[in-house]
Parts: sequence; C-alpha cells; structure tokens
Amino acid sequence: MKQSKKGRVTLQQVAKHAGVSTSTASLIVRNNPRISEATRKKVLKSMHELGYVYDRIAANLRSQSSDTVGIIITDISNTFFSEFLIGVHDALDEVGYTVLLGTTFDSVTKQDHLLSTMMEHRVGGLILCPVSESSQDTIERLNEIDTPMVLAVRELPGVNSDYVGIDYPEGARIAVDHLLGKGHKRIALLGGIKESSTWIERMEGYREALSRAGLEVDESLVIDSAPTREGGLEAVLKVLENPNPPTAIFCFSDLIAFGVMQGLMMKGITPGKDIDIVGFDNVPVAEIYHPPLTTISSFPRRIGKEAANLLYQQMEKIEREQQRIILNPELIIRESS
Repeated sequence: MKQSKKGRVTLQQVAKHAGVSTSTASLIVRNNPRISEATRKKVLKSMHELGYVYDRIAANLRSQSSDTVGIIITDISNTFFSEFLIGVHDALDEVGYTVLLGTTFDSVTKQDHLLSTMMEHRVGGLILCPVSESSQDTIERLNEIDTPMVLAVRELPGVNSDYVGIDYPEGARIAVDHLLGKGHKRIALLGGIKESSTWIERMEGYREALSRAGLEVDESLVIDSAPTREGGLEAVLKVLENPNPPTAIFCFSDLIAFGVMQGLMMKGITPGKDIDIVGFDNVPVAEIYHPPLTTISSFPRRIGKEAANLLYQQMEKIEREQQRIILNPELIIRESS
C-alpha cells in the first residue's frame, strides 16, 4: 500500500522499508553499477510502493556535482542525430549517467535558451552540436561556462573545448572524385547552410576535387538550402532550371539527397540512371531507399560515443590534454551512382 501523500517520501524511509542502508539506497538512485541486481530490485520495489521521487537537483546541490548530462542537438527528426544519440546513450548508460535532451531546430535563440536551462538544472556536463549561425557572442558565452563540455559534429573556432567530428573536406573530395571518375564534369553541390562550418568544409573538398581535375567551380551549380528533405527538393528544382544543368549531384547530407531524388522523379528524371547522386552521412535508410543511395559514411553513432567518452573523462577529472578527434570518412557505393 502506498504511503499518504501528505509529505515527500525520504530516501531514509525507502532504505528502512527495503532493509538496506541509506548509502546503498543513494547509490541505487544514482544508477551505481556496483550494487547487486537483487538489492537494486528490492529498493526499486520499495520506492514504487512508497511513491518515492528522487530530488536530483537537491542531491546535486548537496554533493556539488551531478551525474546528469545535457545534450543539445539541432534537429531530432534528422536520422543522423538519432544515430548520434544512440552512440551517446551507449557510452553514458555504462557509467550510470542520466541524459537531458534539447533540440534547437538550428535557432540561435533556442540554443541560448537551452544553454541557460541546462545550467539552471546544474547538469554535470554538456555535449553541444552548435547551430549553423552561432556567433562570436555564442563563443564567448560557451567559454564562460564552468561546466565540462564537448562540441560535436560542428566546430566553433575559438571555443575552449574538446571536439569530435568527421573529416568533412576529405569526405567531399572522395564523393566528388567518385563522380569525376564516372566521367562527370558538371557536378552540383546542393543543400546545407553556407554559414555552417560543416558546409564550408564540404565546399573546401568539393572545390579542391574539381581543381585537381582541372575544373573550376560553376557557382550556378552550388545552391544552399535548409538541411532538410524539403530543402533538397527546393534546391534540385532550382538547379534544374539551369540552361546547362548538372549531370551529377553531390548532396550536403543524405536527408538532402532524399529530397533531391524526390524532385528528380517529379521531373521524370531517374536517379542513378539519368543523373548520379551521392549523399553524406550513410544513415540507415540510405541502404533501403529507392534507388539505394551512394553516400559518404560519417559514423554518427561513433561520433556520439567518442563525444560521451571525452565528456566522461572531464566529469571524472581525468587529467589529459584537450582533444580534437576527427574520424575518417568512407565512400559507400550503391545504385544511385
């Protein structure tokens, strides 16, 4: 029978009910892996029967530390970030950390609000995938945060933080070299926000690959857009208006590529047959899309895991040098090119 709700049930009451020490009950609410499964189940059963709710903020204030990690990403609907989050959770679950998730939808205002909220909740650490247009003010604010932090996916020069990402210029070079190898000379670059570090670095690789092949960038074939399926659709419809349209397209991301292929089919153009397409990220659905998408694997799950491990080291005060981990991309060839 549940206890009366007149007052908050204390951890001491839970411990007494379960027949364990208060310190053991405390370790269980903090997901400490040292406690046996039998004891854990007994204490959790007492918590349920008594109606106990863990006051995490009060516990953080008492201990001056927190096992809660804030994760801020730009778009929860993007499969890339779903994979990224799986990697983060895989690593943090092993050490008993709890995750608070926020999504900015690539808005500086929302990012600022989420950063304030995470700090107000006294998170013990923060993994941030910055918005495209993060400003110098954002950089200064991040450097003032006295909380362990790791940047992931997008880099912000000037931020005093660990970083994990992919070699975006190399990924773009590999993609464009693949299309050049198939005889294409008019290769479009579609999608992404020009102000973002990830777009700038892809553009760097795109330009270099063309230059090595003796080709100049035709700016009419470079169209930026929101990093969404709808953005890819809009970008491809625009580039098809070109009097001399591309024969191949390198897309900022797989999500952009899905929109691009939708737009091509709307115009009666068959991807992989009439025009070659290469994406970027290798999200799970790329393999089963129609046609299956040739893409650059950016290993989002591994980026998430590496970022979580770096954050754990900071939170546990493990001494080391600041790290910048850059993963090597890989070309996955399928039927779209």
